[in-house]
Amino acid sequence: MPSAFPNISRIPFEGSKSKKPLAFKHYNASELVDGKTMKEQLRFSVVYWHTFRNRLADPFGAGTAIRPWDDGTESVKNAQNRVHAAFEFIEKLGAPFYAFHDRDVAPEGSTLKQTNKNLDAVVRVLKEEQKRTGIRLLWGTACLFAHPRYVHGAATSCNADVFAYAAAQMKKAIEVTHELGGEGYVFWGGREGYSTLWNTNMKRELDHLARFLHMAVDYKKRIGFKGQFYIEPKPKEPTKHQYDSDAAACLNFLREYDLIGQLKLNLETNHATLAGHTMQHELEVAAAADALGSIDANTGDPLLGWDTDQFLTDVYLTTQCMLAILKMGGFRTGGVNFDAKVRRESFEPVDLFHAHIGGMDAFARGLKIAAAIRRDGRLVEFVKQRYSSWDSGIGAKIEAGKINLRELEAYMLKKGEAAPNSSGRQEFLENLINEFI
Repeated sequence: MPSAFPNISRIPFEGSKSKKPLAFKHYNASELVDGKTMKEQLRFSVVYWHTFRNRLADPFGAGTAIRPWDDGTESVKNAQNRVHAAFEFIEKLGAPFYAFHDRDVAPEGSTLKQTNKNLDAVVRVLKEEQKRTGIRLLWGTACLFAHPRYVHGAATSCNADVFAYAAAQMKKAIEVTHELGGEGYVFWGGREGYSTLWNTNMKRELDHLARFLHMAVDYKKRIGFKGQFYIEPKPKEPTKHQYDSDAAACLNFLREYDLIGQLKLNLETNHATLAGHTMQHELEVAAAADALGSIDANTGDPLLGWDTDQFLTDVYLTTQCMLAILKMGGFRTGGVNFDAKVRRESFEPVDLFHAHIGGMDAFARGLKIAAAIRRDGRLVEFVKQRYSSWDSGIGAKIEAGKINLRELEAYMLKKGEAAPNSSGRQEFLENLINEFI
């Protein structure tokens, strides 16, 4: 097929002084940062759904996207042609990974058998393009929320047949991800929740969701799939409340149902905002439980109350993200996945490049700044000193479990009063971070 982006060459790195719109100012894939190349540290991934399937519609108007390579049909042939356009884009952008939902890449048929046949036909082309370009699949997933059958949820549906259909769809999506050499698989419960508790048996739905995930874990082992499983937290939208509402809720669920060692978290900034948290909070919660696996790189508009999925260009935020990721030793699985879409007003194909270049440069800057902060050492040393009372004496005994309440009482009766507190120095630390940004 003809080129989808005939007037665009591979995006070069030109440095911070460049004024060229289609050039990286900060993302230099081969540059070493904290012992690894930027390409290895950031592991950028382009999502199939927002980038190649989103028509840029909103609740008040039809789609505006101009996508010359797409004939507007839900045919397998069009889906196969779209793969070529997608890989041309990803290759010219220089991203090493992509991610997809099963229904993004192939149309749904009138039966599950026909749908699986359609998916297989497109997977053949995906495999060819992966081999041609060297681009890899970061993770796959099943779309268990868009079709009307999932009106009451998928794994948490009140209809057992819907659970069975979702399980069959998930099984096929895991197989396809495995066939394509995917490095992970994500479970996002788009409708795994409720709109009203008047018609909801919450305990039963949670039990069913756990059963669904245990089936997936068992099947993963059976077929030899080595990729990481993830849960992606989100509090609401489209349901009033989703069971995977934030990092803490997901971790609690995984612990309660004996899944904590089987799944890590895929965190998203926009979802953190909807949960009333910062992305920094969600990252710390997940990392503390050794469950931070991957991130979706986007942000929301604080003036809007829904999931706007905008490209992240806030360098303070990317610095916070990369500080948390470097602190845990870098990505062991996953990566920086651009689950983001261009604005409805940015409808030309070239806008896809502008958006991704901006996001990649913002994360590259965040990576370099985070590495510089860590090399400097003052932030780490301040936090270490703030908790120094726990490194010896009574603090060390408490942490080691070598002291009881009577002994603590005796300690304080003898001492009379607690040692004075030190200042938290919040403003000093904010100034310190600004030195680097």
